[in-house]
Amino acid sequence: MTEQQERMPAQPGGASERPTLKTIAFMTGLGITTVSRALKDAPDIGADTKERVRMVARQLGYQPNRAGVRLRTGKTNVIALVLGIDEEILGFSNQMVVGISEVLAGTPYHIVVTPHAHTKDPMLPVRYILETGSADGVIISRLEPEDPRVSLLMERNMPFATHGRTRLGEPHPFHDFDNEAFGYGAVERLVARGRKRIALLPPPSKLTYYDHLRAGFSQAMTTFGAQEVSLPINIDASLEEIRTMVQGLMSGPDAPDGLVLSSGSSAIAANAGIEAAGKRVGRELDLVAKQGTPILKWVRPEIITAHEDVRQAGRELAKAVIARIDGIEPSLLQSISQPRWD
Repeated sequence: MTEQQERMPAQPGGASERPTLKTIAFMTGLGITTVSRALKDAPDIGADTKERVRMVARQLGYQPNRAGVRLRTGKTNVIALVLGIDEEILGFSNQMVVGISEVLAGTPYHIVVTPHAHTKDPMLPVRYILETGSADGVIISRLEPEDPRVSLLMERNMPFATHGRTRLGEPHPFHDFDNEAFGYGAVERLVARGRKRIALLPPPSKLTYYDHLRAGFSQAMTTFGAQEVSLPINIDASLEEIRTMVQGLMSGPDAPDGLVLSSGSSAIAANAGIEAAGKRVGRELDLVAKQGTPILKWVRPEIITAHEDVRQAGRELAKAVIARIDGIEPSLLQSISQPRWD
């Protein structure tokens, strides 16, 4: 035991207990009410006192008791992120969580990830959150044009933000990536390299961003006089299925000379299929892919990439849902990011 530890009085209740406001009050010699108001940044508490209380709270690892907070205020201080757990290798989910966490770090809120498989009923996690009252706000993704989750959240007055858009008449907070611009720009770049027979690996047709991507892709195909080659699969297929399908397409007589992919993971699988067919990106064909993590150039430098800043999307979604909790109008909490071409 050090000399400092010998001089320090023992904490009430034993050192193994979770630190409370009472613990901080004991360590600082202040009243519990003063400690509580200092942690809430009350204007009538001096700056020196606030800093002393916060320093002790940090040293003790103090966290507000969520059950107590909920009893006093009716709030949980939780933001629930309903996140897909399906096959992924390029860290999309991780980047989203990091972005959200960066914003929440300066607030009383904490993120709780609710994992969900896209093959299951998408209403289940949302209903659970609503029925248990386990969050003050919700962030959801994989939006559909008439998404029933959005309708239910609005009906129940639960603050939320979506990664993607709907076609519902009532506005709601969202952040989205401009997939229409990506689809158009992808074809434009392929045609600039002399490619005219282009295949598209899209998201599932039930998702709103399928329509956005398809609109941009189709407009560019017409504008630049290119021909579409059918690829009967989407990015929800397993990576092995994508690799096999692309290998078969590239081995046949109707092989495309350009390929547009709406995810980074599918681009890695497609590249494997291309090479298994004895072809190479940058030689027999060119490939354009969207990515959230700058890794595809390491796999094949010839791949044309558009960066989707998923971390920034997480930040925008966190700010939007907190603003909605604070009563800001949904129409003021909508944003769209543009592709950054590499």
